[in-house]
Amino acid sequence: MQPTWAPHEKHGQLTAQSDLPDSVYAFPKQRKEPLTDAKHVRNAVARFNQVTGVSDADRELAFANIEKAAKHYDVDLKETSWRDLGAHPQAHRKEAAAKGLATRRERGELKSAAAKGAATRKRQREERG
Repeated sequence: MQPTWAPHEKHGQLTAQSDLPDSVYAFPKQRKEPLTDAKHVRNAVARFNQVTGVSDADRELAFANIEKAAKHYDVDLKETSWRDLGAHPQAHRKEAAAKGLATRRERGELKSAAAKGAATRKRQREERG
C-alpha cells in the first residue's frame, strides 16, 4: 500500500489539532495518530492497537504511513507489518479501567495513586519548560 504521509513543515505553535493537514496522520480518514515528529511516531506505534473503528485496510495504510514517518524522523521500527503492532483494539478498555479503580479503592491505594500521578504531571510540565 502506498503511504499518504507527508512531513508537516509549518513551524510555530499550532492553535488546534485541526490546523494539521490529513497527510500528517497515520489514519488520515479518521485523523488519528498525528506523525509530526519522532515522539509522535513512537506514540503511534505504541497506541496502534488502541485505535478503534478502523478497517484492516485503514490499518495497512496507517502502518505504511508510520513506516514512512519513522524513516523520515530516524525512528527504529522493528515491526515489519501492521499485524506486528496489534490488530485488535482493546475492546474492554473502560471495563478494565473501572476494575482497576475498584481494586485500588479496596486496597486504600487511591490517594497515593492520585498523588503519584499528580507528581508525574507536575514533573513533566517542568521538564517542558
